[in-house]
Amino acid sequence: MNLRALSYFVAVIEKGSISQAAKQCFIAQPSISAAIAQLESELNVQLFHRHGKGVSPTEAGMRLYPLAQKLLNDSRAIQALFTKAEAQVPFKLGLIRSLGVQRMSMLLKDFTNACPAMDLTLVEPDQQADARIVTTCDLTSNEHFFPMWHDKYVLAIPPSMSLSLKGQIRLQDLQQQPFIHRSPCEALTALQQLLDLEGIRVQVRARIQTIEYAVGLVAAGLGIALVPALPALLEQQEIVFRPLQDIDLKRTVGLALPQVAVLSEQQLALQHLCGQYN
Repeated sequence: MNLRALSYFVAVIEKGSISQAAKQCFIAQPSISAAIAQLESELNVQLFHRHGKGVSPTEAGMRLYPLAQKLLNDSRAIQALFTKAEAQVPFKLGLIRSLGVQRMSMLLKDFTNACPAMDLTLVEPDQQADARIVTTCDLTSNEHFFPMWHDKYVLAIPPSMSLSLKGQIRLQDLQQQPFIHRSPCEALTALQQLLDLEGIRVQVRARIQTIEYAVGLVAAGLGIALVPALPALLEQQEIVFRPLQDIDLKRTVGLALPQVAVLSEQQLALQHLCGQYN
């Protein structure tokens, strides 16, 4: 079985699209399709369902996925065992805490694969860094910005709360409701300003920093949280997600690079990745 074909298969699974997998692997789409067809022929199974928005793995595809990952990781480990170590280039990357675990994992995997000879350090977005993943609100005047994700905000509501039964939620519905306060969050700041103007008060039950903690507290029934509508979050069945009708809250997350004459190899690699996510 061809390891390259397996790597293409894994890329299609993780990107959910043959075109996006082709961008990640730096090859033409027909080569990806041919590799998948070869695997399906060898295994005598269908690995993907084709539909308008891309592809999704079949049951056979999901069974193959962890096995393919193991084979690819084993092959890389064997290669690394007999490869002379290169000098590691230090690189600091600033990350906002509200990026989301799934996005962070995908970004760091693609980045480190593109720049293997790198000593990567993750820092807070307000610290000195070679590049930052931030929102447009965090951008400084001496940086270039490259959009990566566009998010709308929704309310995450425990299903045990009566508010979860409403199809539409307005500002006044939040009066005296238990709330999870997440900071920093520019959308929550804007919402709080509007609530103050309208004389609406919420009951803050917890103050945290990450989206995952906020969603965990919602799932525990502690209160409502304002969160970006990340696909991985919206899949959670134990939480009800609703838009807020009276205010359009959204953000753009992207790459901030310093305005310098020449970018490093690592900075250029991150800039290239922006095109895959946007």
